[in-house]
Amino acid sequence: MNQKLLFWSITVGLGGFLFGLDTAVISGAEQDIQQLWQLDDWHHGLAVAMALYGTVFGAMFGGIPADRYGRKNTLLWIGILFFVSALGAALAQEVYSFMFFRFIGGLSIGASSVVAPVYISEIAPAKYRGRMVISFQVNIVLGILLAYVSNYLFEGSGPNDWRWMLGIVALPSLAFSWMVWHTPETPRWLLLHKGDESAARAVLALSGDDVDSAVAEIKASDTSDARSGVSESLFSGRYKWPILLAFLFAFFNQASGINAVIYYAPRIFEMTGSGKQTALLATAGIGVVNLIFTIGGWYLIDRFGRKALMYVGSIGYIVSLALIAMAFYSEQYTFVPVYIFMFIASHAIGQGAVIWVFISEIFPNSVRASGMALGSLTHWVFAALIANVFPYFASQYGGGPIFAFFSAMMVLQLLYVWRMMPETKGVSLEDLQRKLLG
Repeated sequence: MNQKLLFWSITVGLGGFLFGLDTAVISGAEQDIQQLWQLDDWHHGLAVAMALYGTVFGAMFGGIPADRYGRKNTLLWIGILFFVSALGAALAQEVYSFMFFRFIGGLSIGASSVVAPVYISEIAPAKYRGRMVISFQVNIVLGILLAYVSNYLFEGSGPNDWRWMLGIVALPSLAFSWMVWHTPETPRWLLLHKGDESAARAVLALSGDDVDSAVAEIKASDTSDARSGVSESLFSGRYKWPILLAFLFAFFNQASGINAVIYYAPRIFEMTGSGKQTALLATAGIGVVNLIFTIGGWYLIDRFGRKALMYVGSIGYIVSLALIAMAFYSEQYTFVPVYIFMFIASHAIGQGAVIWVFISEIFPNSVRASGMALGSLTHWVFAALIANVFPYFASQYGGGPIFAFFSAMMVLQLLYVWRMMPETKGVSLEDLQRKLLG
């Protein structure tokens, strides 16, 4: 693989590092915030979920600047917004300004989940695309792991330890913006949105493929009106099959309960009787397992394909979530950490490894950013809802019914993988467009 392409995909993948870091740091701060501002369960859930509501809008509108101003410029501003959010939330003096800056951070997370996978998929050679796009997910879990570790290290350092937990995100945000400044634009955006064929050829030449054929294929995939220059709408009816695939894939991602575990891991461990320090340490273990099995997914995704990983992950989900539910029903908590680690491993090698790769592949070039925005929007809408209501349901009903529900949803995901999900391994984006649209 060309070293420049690899470096650029890693650079843009660092948007996933900020995504994971900003998502998970709240897990160490959320109980301090509840006590500091005396929040009831509902308002506490709202404060924690506010970043996720931001991701909804970031995902909804992230494709617009990505198409209009380019993938690179959009990523640059995403890094700047991460920086503003981290400092603002860390310095907040009351809950409403805290929620505002967390919302800004959510905009950045949502937009990065749209633009970064699109960027990487558009510069990647077909045979390496899975591994290159999954670098985004590897960075997400690395960010989650470091968030858990930094939370553990900052815990007990003083009355404002939670401010340091949140503020640490500012440093990598600046580094990300500086690195993105030195990356090129994607060849598909340069051809289809800017009309700059010479610059597109320079990037395509690094892939090792025939440049003339690649340029011809990309131009042939364009669905815009040659006279008006207006692209066909994502909702024109032509794209209903990839829309359905993306919607269900993103829905099942959150119906597993993954974000509830990521956001409230220390609280879940404390529900089983662990002390706060022990809960934070066990939560760091989640980050380690997540990283190890995501790297496993990175190694396997272009060798065995997307569906094989989803079969493994779905079955692991069903078993681990059922065991967690049974532990809460029976109040036998000894093996709950093991079951949660099993759940995280199933997610990391299945849904976590595949989601951003799969959704970035199944939409045609001309609507890829808006299609990715739809999938990401679905993901974040359900993530926000689950994170918002989790404290209430946990306090009212306990963990048993919650995790039993998540397990049942994963049975439906297994049926989706079996009956509906296409394999996309090793197929060019333009060939996938012809296959899925007929």
